[in-house]
Amino acid sequence: MGMNMQKMMRQMQKMQSDLAKAQAELENMTVEGTAGGGVITVIVNGHQDIREIKIDPDAVDPEDVEMLEDLILAAVNDGIRKSRELSANELEKVTGQVNLQGLPPGLF
Repeated sequence: MGMNMQKMMRQMQKMQSDLAKAQAELENMTVEGTAGGGVITVIVNGHQDIREIKIDPDAVDPEDVEMLEDLILAAVNDGIRKSRELSANELEKVTGQVNLQGLPPGLF
């Protein structure tokens, strides 16, 4: 049983290291959220930080600011959703490598 526990501890240490590396890499990974057929584009990194917002000049109508606001909101939400999916997929690559059965609930 001692060898099994040592093996599990090594796996957990490796996973912790891999998770830290994945978290660091997520800061540089980006996704693109869009709205209005691409007239609004939002670039979001893997930490859900908005890096850039691009607005097609044709989308700017001084008579309908509310539409522009709605498009920006939709693009931001789309980008954040995609960023969360990216993050979950990248972290699953790490946590999926180790058999976590038998560990106490809530440990990970």
